Amino acid sequence: MATLALTAFFLLFIWNMAATSDGAYDYDTSSYTQCEIYPAAPLYNGGILINPSFEDGTHGWTELIGNSKLHIETQNNGNKYIVASNRQMTYHSPSQKLQNLSQDAKYTLSAWVQIRGAVNSALVKASVSMDGKTYISAGNIMAKNGCWSFLKGGFVPDWSPTHSKLYFESSNKHVDILVDSVSLQPFTDEQWRLQQEERIRTKRMGIVIVHVTDVHGNTLEKANVAVKQKSRRFPLGSAIAQTILGNEPYQRWFKKRFNTAVFENELKWYFTEPQQGNLDYKFADKMLAWCNANGINVRGHNIFWEDPKYIPSWVTKLNNEELQKAVNYRIKSVVGRYAGKFINWDVSNEMLHFSFYEDRLGPNASYTFYLAAQRLDPRTPMFMNDYNIIETSQDPNSTVDEYIEMLRKIKHSGRVMEGIGLESHFSKPNLPYMRAVLDKLGTLGLPIWLTEVDVNSNFDHQTQATYLEEILREGFAHPAVEGIVMWTALHPYGCYRMCLTDYNMRNLPAGETVDRLLFQDWMTSVRGETDKNGSINFQGFFGDYDLSVSLNGKTATQAMSVYQGDGIQHLYIQI
Repeated sequence: MATLALTAFFLLFIWNMAATSDGAYDYDTSSYTQCEIYPAAPLYNGGILINPSFEDGTHGWTELIGNSKLHIETQNNGNKYIVASNRQMTYHSPSQKLQNLSQDAKYTLSAWVQIRGAVNSALVKASVSMDGKTYISAGNIMAKNGCWSFLKGGFVPDWSPTHSKLYFESSNKHVDILVDSVSLQPFTDEQWRLQQEERIRTKRMGIVIVHVTDVHGNTLEKANVAVKQKSRRFPLGSAIAQTILGNEPYQRWFKKRFNTAVFENELKWYFTEPQQGNLDYKFADKMLAWCNANGINVRGHNIFWEDPKYIPSWVTKLNNEELQKAVNYRIKSVVGRYAGKFINWDVSNEMLHFSFYEDRLGPNASYTFYLAAQRLDPRTPMFMNDYNIIETSQDPNSTVDEYIEMLRKIKHSGRVMEGIGLESHFSKPNLPYMRAVLDKLGTLGLPIWLTEVDVNSNFDHQTQATYLEEILREGFAHPAVEGIVMWTALHPYGCYRMCLTDYNMRNLPAGETVDRLLFQDWMTSVRGETDKNGSINFQGFFGDYDLSVSLNGKTATQAMSVYQGDGIQHLYIQI
């Protein structure tokens, strides 16, 4: 037993050393969601920036353009920070020239920011100018008056500029911008990929030692061991539509790959009740039955959609009293019918961008939807779901801070098990920004799902596949992400924006990418021989496996699982 304990300790030591022995793994996951009295120290000691904590006055920092004033102030604990006052333009702020930006690097950015003025808060953006003609949005923060908020973001230059500048801006020209503990840290593409692989290895895989003995308990050396994964624990899937019903080629293709689904439209209010009182759940029922029969979990999407374009026309014509009765009936109807049958619910879709129900029923209308749905389905998490949270920092309606604030309001409305749904409708992905936002949301300790992943159809199929792989790898590698669903329901005309196959179930480039990830990169298959101690060890993705052991004409088989937990799993099998 001492030998086994020593072997296990050695394996864990080697595994952890592999994850930390290279400087490429020094990505700092730190993030903060509370407004603080004092800022923390700059990440990476400021990285490539000069004077990131303003201990040397304004050295390295200048006013971007114009007549605003820069000066240094000191807090009562001795902390120094820079202030841009007398701002006349949105971009009047502290700025610093950046040297040797490279299109072959990924840049992570962070800063502590606050505002001073007649308002309680204002949106402040971090931007980068390149060669005076391109301006990159690298992150944003809803900065508060009187305390420090943490901005975390990043960017990837489209080319290597001759000259560039980092600066901050706010559309509210009447506030002073205060900045401290600024950091800009580059990583090569190789370092970024190594970080992803290390996270996947430590967060999505476990170490297993298989011990082989005879019936008398004697260890057996040189026994042939084969381990083959047959299912995965991590929820990964796609949207489906009614087109999958009765379509056996589509069904075979889907269930071979995915363990999770979501109905594209068949559960939405305009689909299930196109005329008031005319309920129609037949397609949703049939699709759920097919998923259940094939071991596929389903997300409940959605109970309400705030966008008036997707609200039944008859609903928009109701007076307020009638509308309240209609929404109450909708919750009872759909949640009551499917309580306990979905793994999570999108309760009120796209609340950051639209506010139909709040405009009609009061500012807390959607929060009451969450509470009512939770009461009918108390064991199922209730998700917010919105777009442009991780896709871009240029949508002022969907900053990560606004998302967090709305989550807090839902929580304060009552006992609700919350979840974070990030639609993930990407154009060209900004991976440093995506990771930074996931870091920040991850501090909340709530389940995070990428719920509608796709890539803009403006790109050709191969480019879509390239960007899709970047998004899936980044999402799968982040420890806070608990599920990924692509928005790729198949129709005769194609898909919403991106298809994995054509209608004859032949893979398109995006489908080839998904297959390579699922069946090669994120699937475990091991063959080998036991050592002199009768053991063989391997790292495997969490999931279910078939184990086969043979020696001298004898064979034993056994089902096994690799599950998430501390330490090393030990499995014993006799021949």
